[in-house]
Amino acid sequence: MKDPTASPEVLEHELNRHFPDLLRFESLAEAERSDVYRRIRPDVERILEAVVIGDHADGESRGRASGSVRAVAWNIERGSFLDEIISQLRDHELLSNADVYLLTELDHGMARSGNRAVAKEIATSLKLNYAFAPIYIALQKGSGVESQVEGENTASIHGLAMFSPHPIKNVHAVPLPNGKDKMRGKEKRLGYLRALIADIEHPGGTFRAVTLHLDAHCSRAHRRRQMRIVLDHLEKLPEIPTIIGGDWNTSTYNSQNSTRAIMGYWRRVMMGPKRVVRDHYPYPDRYFERPMFRDLEQRGYSYKPFNEAGVGTLHYDMESVEKNTNLRDWVPEWCFPFIFWASRRVGGKFSLRLDWFAGKGIEPVPNKPPQTIAGLVNEDGVPLSDHDAIAVDFRPSGR
Repeated sequence: MKDPTASPEVLEHELNRHFPDLLRFESLAEAERSDVYRRIRPDVERILEAVVIGDHADGESRGRASGSVRAVAWNIERGSFLDEIISQLRDHELLSNADVYLLTELDHGMARSGNRAVAKEIATSLKLNYAFAPIYIALQKGSGVESQVEGENTASIHGLAMFSPHPIKNVHAVPLPNGKDKMRGKEKRLGYLRALIADIEHPGGTFRAVTLHLDAHCSRAHRRRQMRIVLDHLEKLPEIPTIIGGDWNTSTYNSQNSTRAIMGYWRRVMMGPKRVVRDHYPYPDRYFERPMFRDLEQRGYSYKPFNEAGVGTLHYDMESVEKNTNLRDWVPEWCFPFIFWASRRVGGKFSLRLDWFAGKGIEPVPNKPPQTIAGLVNEDGVPLSDHDAIAVDFRPSGR
């Protein structure tokens, strides 16, 4: 198999000048039939099939006790507050000195995050080894309020990453099929989600880590399909202790399009808003997303010991102008009076459990329960991300 890893130079391109032509197309199939896409296909595939790696660890002893591993997963929402995010990863009691960071939603040359190379800057600032997998080439500045930011994109790349103070080996990524055509709708992109996989050579023994971001705008069945693809791939690899972590988008909804999302919303209204907010949003594994979690267990992966049960990681406030601007990109305007009516029945605020760990061949460290890390804000009290971070301490089973 061709080695997919490369230096950061692989992300350099001159594709932006073709974006106005690509934005005219209403589907990926239509774009792929065009002369402009045929000309740029080699560069598009070069970027989307690459994994950028960098060795920035300084050899100093970091991480936790040698017999245990601390993992942190966090959707950092583009890395828009990058300096503050780096400070939290360096100084926060529950985030600092982890053995592996599984981070999702990292920009590379996007105006909404200051056109910074988010993954590389985290790695160099914290002296960590890293791997970064591009997933999208963004043809626009983003959706919702992101589309209104000043400036223009430079590299126009978005992806996910993994960081560790220990050597990262056998790095590769597994492509995951899109839940919807990313060229349809208001935010047009080329690409697809990928699971990023690597072996971490920890002093207490090598383990496998997987950064996983499942699709948001898709059906529950499609998220289950994406998870199965990852599990199928892992079964083909040599068996070693494995941790999977990231944003699995277990919203309980089929969000493939606005019609399905609204139908699902009304189903939950009929179930009772308070019941859904209390018993289902924080516990998607109980019913709505149960088949995917059952697949994990049937393949030998545990998830309950590695997650703080019933605690949401994304918090929604219907009074938030930013959230409602983003929501209007995919929910019809006529729905909002009904959405506000139902949300008022639960105080206008609710939380969803979207972020998870699962493990095989590992067990949690006794007396160190998994944690959901909230309250990560800047000096003005603005959240650094729309997701809370999660952390877990584990060790190989039987040790």
